[in-house]
Amino acid sequence: MPKRFTPYAAAAIVTATVLVSAPSASAAGHTPRPVVTQVKTVAEFDFAAGDAPENITVNPDNSVTLSMLGAVAEKAPRLVKVTPSGHRTVLATGHEGDRITGNTRGSDGTVYYNVWSDDAARSGVWKLPVGGSPQRLAALPTDGLPNGLALNPVGRTLYVADSLNSTIWAVPASGGQAKAWLTDPALAPTPDASLKLGVNGLRIHNGAIWVSNFNKATLSKVPVTADGTPGRINTVTNKLTSVDDFAFLNEHSDVVFAARHEPTAQITVVYPNGTTKTALTAKDGLASPTSAAVKGNRLYITNAGLNAPHDSRLQRGTLNPSQLLTHSGPQHR
Repeated sequence: MPKRFTPYAAAAIVTATVLVSAPSASAAGHTPRPVVTQVKTVAEFDFAAGDAPENITVNPDNSVTLSMLGAVAEKAPRLVKVTPSGHRTVLATGHEGDRITGNTRGSDGTVYYNVWSDDAARSGVWKLPVGGSPQRLAALPTDGLPNGLALNPVGRTLYVADSLNSTIWAVPASGGQAKAWLTDPALAPTPDASLKLGVNGLRIHNGAIWVSNFNKATLSKVPVTADGTPGRINTVTNKLTSVDDFAFLNEHSDVVFAARHEPTAQITVVYPNGTTKTALTAKDGLASPTSAAVKGNRLYITNAGLNAPHDSRLQRGTLNPSQLLTHSGPQHR
């Protein structure tokens, strides 16, 4: 689900475009500012009502569209719109037992989203047109787990990360049959993992499809060739334990903010050369962070609150782009 870059972030472009390697050391004796500051809770949710946010899209009016899992509390999943002030509107409600996972937005305002269901009549990719009703675009296998979702820049094809079938599916945005765009061991879950989840988050960025793998702790990119087929998978890092979804600093930069579940509970910055740096932790209020989004100088974080006391919430912080160039805490390769 690509994020838009807005004019008020123009000051960050010069800084962001030079982030092509590891950050440099800060000056001796200087205490650097955090990468993310002014972290606040935009909205708190009722986990017992099924409102555990899994995925996020930031809209042009600065509202966000959230996927609420539902099934974690044996409730129906929902698509919810949250305004900057925290006001909520339910856009769509699914069936009890199903889960709504990845969501994204078309240029015309259509919301696309994945439904994970063991019912063959519901499992798949859905769309919600502006002023319309939910419609299923394509079925997906009930033995899979449709997770991350992104729409290509020309708005013709949706790509779906299947966390159980080691596959990225391609689905026509106009509707039709889903086709396996890429099936590869790099997308697979780990067989002996207690929670088997392979390819998880998915973004389209700078001519490539980027994916995370929850079990393998990887962030990888797959070039999209001129004929639309996948190129060779390139692993950027394999140090992201419990990684879920992620977001880019902006459309010009390959710097990533990755959301990592418990027991890690972090937002981790990933640089193009694979170096990582911790930006936020549980001390900043993270509670099962599932996804991140960036718009301008704002970082949004969804927290599913999967562990007691189940503090599911939406957070927003302010980015300090210049600090991304300096050391600020532990870094790893």
